[in-house]
Amino acid sequence: MSSVKETVLEINLAHLTHNYTYLKSKVGTNVKILAVVKASGYGSDAAIIAKHLEKIGADYFAVAYTSEGIVLREAGVKIPILVLHPQPVNFHKLIEYQLEPSLYSSRTLKEFIKTATTLNQKKYPIHIKFNSGLNRIGFNKNDVAWVSKELYDTNAIQVISLLSHLAASEDHNEKTFTLQQINTFKKMAEQLSDTLGYMPILHQSNTSGILNYPEAHFDMVRTGIGLYGYGNEAKYDRKLKPVASLKSVISQIHELEPGASLGYNRGFKATDYTKTATIPIGHADGISRQYGNKKGFVTINNKRAYILGNVCMDMIMVDVTDINCKEGDEAVIFSANHNAAKVAEHSGTISYELLTAISPRVKRVVIGKN
Repeated sequence: MSSVKETVLEINLAHLTHNYTYLKSKVGTNVKILAVVKASGYGSDAAIIAKHLEKIGADYFAVAYTSEGIVLREAGVKIPILVLHPQPVNFHKLIEYQLEPSLYSSRTLKEFIKTATTLNQKKYPIHIKFNSGLNRIGFNKNDVAWVSKELYDTNAIQVISLLSHLAASEDHNEKTFTLQQINTFKKMAEQLSDTLGYMPILHQSNTSGILNYPEAHFDMVRTGIGLYGYGNEAKYDRKLKPVASLKSVISQIHELEPGASLGYNRGFKATDYTKTATIPIGHADGISRQYGNKKGFVTINNKRAYILGNVCMDMIMVDVTDINCKEGDEAVIFSANHNAAKVAEHSGTISYELLTAISPRVKRVVIGKN
């Protein structure tokens, strides 16, 4: 008997608690936990995730953009929220909602000081982002003296933390590079702290940094994908529990004769008798066209049913020739038992992309409350 009657994304809070507890056990008791809830909580629901994590003890949240932080504040989240990639056009709103910016360039630092001064702020909490080798955003080591001077000349802001980001902490072949990043970050932090007269909170580790590099735990660690049940390595995946399960149902079953075609552009042509099931989920829901033509699959009655032809906006058609199923039966796109990482890998992508692509129109259902 089917457990769902439509396309839903189940959010399991008991699994979230399990993952948080496991990751916290990997760091010292004095190390703070910053939970990354950007991209709608990695495709789930940022407010639901954040409110639960706040309840069970998270110290900080991080989002990518100011608008994401505003959503959390309006949902009632009280603890500090770091905005990882803020834009100057949003600085007024950022201060209005008591969000904390990661400032990563001379432009963002100057503009934020200007905005904070205009709004009569005193010691407004900010974070300084260092580039230790990822070469995405962040101040370089040659910028530290300039940053020090800018901070010395104002009392509108106060540095709460210094942060950087590991580029390949999940790749054991890149250990030398990762250790170099850790050392670079430490040197930059020490140089800036000498000018400040105090050492702010330091954080550089992502989920794989937490699991593989205890020397990079510092005062706080950031965990994103790990909270949602993925450890980037099989040995850690076994310790974690996927939080989100994407499920749908069989709307209709068709029987194709040899030579019949299916879907747009006749993307699939049957060479033998083929039984297909149509499922109400498509690229408008986050199942992109790359999953078509047997690159992606769903699970029906514990068997893989590969996607045939092109993914439609609102539907996919899958091969159920060898599966005993009927209309109304459940189709699992991914779940705790059918890992999103494996589904994504089969289609040449990663779990992050599959998880975060799930459309807002997919109904969210909370389970496993505790």
